[in-house]
Amino acid sequence: ERGVAVDHATVHRWVIKLLPIMETAFRKRKLPVGSSWRVDETYIKVKGHWKYLYRAVDKAGHTVDFLLCAHRNQAAALRFFEKAIAENGLPEKVTIDKSGANFAALEAIHAREEEQIQ
Repeated sequence: ERGVAVDHATVHRWVIKLLPIMETAFRKRKLPVGSSWRVDETYIKVKGHWKYLYRAVDKAGHTVDFLLCAHRNQAAALRFFEKAIAENGLPEKVTIDKSGANFAALEAIHAREEEQIQ
């Protein structure tokens, strides 16, 4: 763009090196989220393959967290909730649809929390 010739492999190395640093910086500036979450997953096509997008928002509509994965099962839901809770803390209330995977993951997290209390 400015008369600088850069090979695509060099740009790729820059992306690999700088993306984790940028993600850390962006997460530091993320606004705090509310204690009531709404969680849903949807099926989207990414580069020709169908994937599940898990997403949680708070009452104000701010994104709590999201996860893109190939499967819609308890392991994927548990991974999503653990990631969201690690970043934003334990919510007071979580509203989900009738997904058995989400319910099973929340039950596992609740059981783990009960064990830590006792």
